[in-house]
Amino acid sequence: MYTLAIYLYTLCIILVSPFHRKARAMLKGRLKTFIILRRKVDKSKRYVWFHAASLGEFEQGRSLMERFRSRHPEFQILLTFFSPSGYEVRKNYEGADIVCYLPMDTPGNVASFLRLVKPEMAFFIKYEF
Repeated sequence: MYTLAIYLYTLCIILVSPFHRKARAMLKGRLKTFIILRRKVDKSKRYVWFHAASLGEFEQGRSLMERFRSRHPEFQILLTFFSPSGYEVRKNYEGADIVCYLPMDTPGNVASFLRLVKPEMAFFIKYEF
């Protein structure tokens, strides 16, 4: 059921994207995710993955990323975003080695993402009460 919902959500984004700026940005960004990863991931390096749903979560977790970087310089930092609000503002963030959208959560995308990046650790930054 969950995977079906993700496919339906993706279809909705595609249908709405010609009329909605954020949906269009999200679609274009996600289409580039695997291109960015294939180009930038160095298989000889170790990766830690930070995911922030939006700009607010990024700002909340920024100090953690920066502290991690200072204490563990042997790791490359991959930063992913779900929303255009985070990605568009922070796509050139110098505290991360790679910044991209999180691929849609389908079995194939998850397998491809994990096979490419092989993160040794993952941090999901979430703000909820």
